[in-house]
Amino acid sequence: MKANTCPLCQSPNPNHYYRDKVRDYWQCQRCALVFVAACQYVTAAQEKAIYDHHENDLDDPGYRRFLSRVFNPLQQRLVARSKGLDFGCGPAPLLAAMLQEQEHTVALYDLYYYPDQCVLNDRYDFICSTEVIEHLAEPNIVLGQWYELLRPGGTLALMTKLVINAERFATWHYKNDPTHIAFYSKDTFAYIAEQFGFNVEFIAADVIFLTRPRDRD
Repeated sequence: MKANTCPLCQSPNPNHYYRDKVRDYWQCQRCALVFVAACQYVTAAQEKAIYDHHENDLDDPGYRRFLSRVFNPLQQRLVARSKGLDFGCGPAPLLAAMLQEQEHTVALYDLYYYPDQCVLNDRYDFICSTEVIEHLAEPNIVLGQWYELLRPGGTLALMTKLVINAERFATWHYKNDPTHIAFYSKDTFAYIAEQFGFNVEFIAADVIFLTRPRDRD
């Protein structure tokens, strides 16, 4: 990917959106994604070191409350004993555990902590991916992969904070994490829905559901 190419829709010539002391941020004119150029990414080793310092404890009630924002609406729409995938689950896959408590089956995948790609050859009733999509260098590839992994009618449950406008972006803490390299807005998710064939729902300020339509008879 060239530095001036959008990682989501591959469009050239993005607009310069913001510059802080560390990085430049660009906005695609087509899909509205705000992103960091690849030349300013941290290395894989640096990225994992940052993740290793995250304090996500399976027994932390605060972490459970945080994940309940995606768990509760997802659980309400799942049929009994659904089969799912927690993509980017991290070292402490609490959301998967919460879903398993409700007798759903949940496979785990994480680039660093659960790297078994065999789970990416199956089909699922749901995929959850919380605080992941903002880390993806090639979201176009992963979104297409997620679509194919979902059974018709299946739900992709995402959690990520949304870009509002450039003024608020300037003081936005979310951009300060060096592993966050892509920032989405409602307009970006509208593009994703149209491009990949999802139906999009904004469940909460940072919870987005993308549903694969059911096959027509």
